[in-house]
Parts: sequence; structure tokens; C-alpha cells
Amino acid sequence: MKLAIAATLFGTAAAFAPAQTTKSTTALNVDFVPDSQALPYGLKPTTLDGSMIGDAGFDPIGFSTAPLETLFPFAPNTMDSLGWMREAELTHGRIAQLAVLGFIWPAAFGTFPGNDWTGADAYSQVNPLEALGTVPGLALGQIVAAMTWVEFKRVSYILEDGPNRMPGDLRFARPGGYNPFDLNYSPEEFEEKQLQELKHCRLAMMGAIGLLLQNANSGTDVISQLGSALSTPEYVQKAGYFLPEGI
Repeated sequence: MKLAIAATLFGTAAAFAPAQTTKSTTALNVDFVPDSQALPYGLKPTTLDGSMIGDAGFDPIGFSTAPLETLFPFAPNTMDSLGWMREAELTHGRIAQLAVLGFIWPAAFGTFPGNDWTGADAYSQVNPLEALGTVPGLALGQIVAAMTWVEFKRVSYILEDGPNRMPGDLRFARPGGYNPFDLNYSPEEFEEKQLQELKHCRLAMMGAIGLLLQNANSGTDVISQLGSALSTPEYVQKAGYFLPEGI
């Protein structure tokens, strides 16, 4: 009986003991330390040392501790795990930005005109999910072909750059690459532009999944949903406003 009471008291005291915030380790033998800017009361792996642009120490699960470079045997002497993760983050974020634009543009500004070959209404669908069934297969094939070409070029750049690879670099809009607007930033300005793009990518990935789920749930395009949200409800139109006009 005394043993049971002692065990109960010990468990109760342990519940109110202060949380351990020194450090912990994972199965990959990577330390977690209490130095996260994104999670002030949480831990971050030591792989996130703040040296990478946009690193705020947000990795509660420990993705950055995974040895991802072992998944790419065709490119053994290129980037480390964090480099591959940033490459994937930028690639997905850029696609997400295009996806967000694609969700909004057709209903807001119109679609391409049809013709006798594709049909007059081939491109008239403003609902992106339903448009997949009305757009000609050749048009979808052109998109897939363009994406495949960009991916092949990206992989070739990764192999060419080797360990000096700057994640996400497509040699576009910078000196030494395709630069139609003659952009030439200072190192500080270039880092700021990189951070801006990274934030836009992260926001676009959240926005794209939100648009996709809402579109699939409602069956209507984004602009129609916004119009309904901003309209005056019917009960307000019938009952009138609660405050006199002019107050």
C-alpha cells in the first residue's frame, strides 16, 4: 500500500516538474537545442544553424536531420541534405505560385477563346478542376512537356554546379544567365530578393492547397465564392440595418 502511495505521489510531482529544455537527440543522433526563433519555447535541430536564408529554426519533427543526399545516387557530389530540401521547397513554391495565379486569373480576367478545331467552349471553364475535363488533351500535353523540359534543365544545372550549387538556381534573371531585364543586385539586395521569394513560395503553397480544397468542396471558382462572401445576406436586406443611417 505504501509503495502504491509513493508511486502516485512521484507521478504527480513529475507532472508538475519543469519541462526539459536543454537538448534531446533523435534516432539519427542529431541534437535538438532550445534556440528556435520560430518556436521560442520549442526545440530545433542543430542542423538549422541560421546560416541558410529564411531559416527561423522551424523543424519540430526533424525533417532537416534526414540524410536526403543518399536518395540521389545519380548526383553524389552535389548538395547536402539541407540543400536538397531548399531545392524542393523553392521548386514546389514556384509551382504553387503559378497554381494560385491559375485559380484566380480565368474567372477574374477571362479565358482563351476557342476555335473550330478545339471547340468554341474548350477554354471557357473558369473552374480549374472542371477545366481538366474540357481542355483539349494536346493543351495539357504541352504543359507536361514544358514542365518536363524545365525539370531536365534543373537536374542538369544541379549536376553541373556540383557542391557549389545554389538551391533553386535556374540561371534566370541574374548576371551570367538569361537576364532580359538586366537585373544586377548587390549581394545584400540579392539575399533580400531570395528571402522575399522564399516567403512568397511558402505562402503560395498554403494558398494553393486552400484554393484546391475549397474549390473541390464548393464546386465553384474563387471569384464567385468571393462575390458571395462580400454580398449582403438576405436576412439583412429584409430586416434592414440595426443602426440609423449616418451614425
